[in-house]
Amino acid sequence: MSEHEKRPENPLRKELPDEVPAAAPAAEPAADRKPEAGLSGRQRLVQGLWPLRVSRAQLIVALLLFGLGFGLAVQVASNSDSDSALRGARQEDLVRILDELDDRTQRLEDEKTGLDKQRQELQSSSDQAAEARRQTAEKERQLGILAGTVAAQGPGITMTVDDPKGTVQADMLLDAIQELRAAGAEAIQVNGVRVIAGTYLSDSGKSVSVDGNKITQPYVFKVIGKPQDLEPALNIPGGVVQTLEKEQATVTVEGSAKIVVDALRPAKQPDYARSSSQ
Repeated sequence: MSEHEKRPENPLRKELPDEVPAAAPAAEPAADRKPEAGLSGRQRLVQGLWPLRVSRAQLIVALLLFGLGFGLAVQVASNSDSDSALRGARQEDLVRILDELDDRTQRLEDEKTGLDKQRQELQSSSDQAAEARRQTAEKERQLGILAGTVAAQGPGITMTVDDPKGTVQADMLLDAIQELRAAGAEAIQVNGVRVIAGTYLSDSGKSVSVDGNKITQPYVFKVIGKPQDLEPALNIPGGVVQTLEKEQATVTVEGSAKIVVDALRPAKQPDYARSSSQ
């Protein structure tokens, strides 16, 4: 008997299961593999893009870009409409529009220059309190002119409307006042009645009433402002002068270096409004 046969068998070995050979990895089914060798570049691109995979951030960006594009399209369409309207205007109308824009720009520049000067005076003044009081008094005087509580004088024009047949109506004179204000009129007086922001005109038989005060022709407008702006504003084609002349009225406009507007309005104390600084 050999040495191997004499060695006793280990009892623990009887309890171990028989060794099982490892299973070979299963081959991938041929049906699950997608053949790509026969696909073109465009087909592979389509397979990579479809179906779409859109994240929340991409959707928000797309909506924002859509809104921006829509706004730009509306703006371009609006500008095109404005350009079409101006393209069909007459030459004299375009010249008048450009002159009015230049005049308004100049007035804004002058106002800006005046405000800058006031600011510099306040900053450089040794007695800023006294300078502030002086500017307050000047502002009060200017507001008094606009409110009609103080007299005013300066360059301007005098417009006289002679209406012997009584065909001129209140709305025609109101158009004249509005045109003068748009041209930069700072103080207006009609037949001894001061025109202010709340002035109204109404027909009174064959004459006109201004703020309830009946006035008779000839209607005399005393206007303080830049004559080079006021007179052309009245004489534009289809403007105030031509409208009044169609009613067989005679209109004369004269410029002057000194126009006095001395008709006054009483200062009205407000019933409810009070200064917020009190």
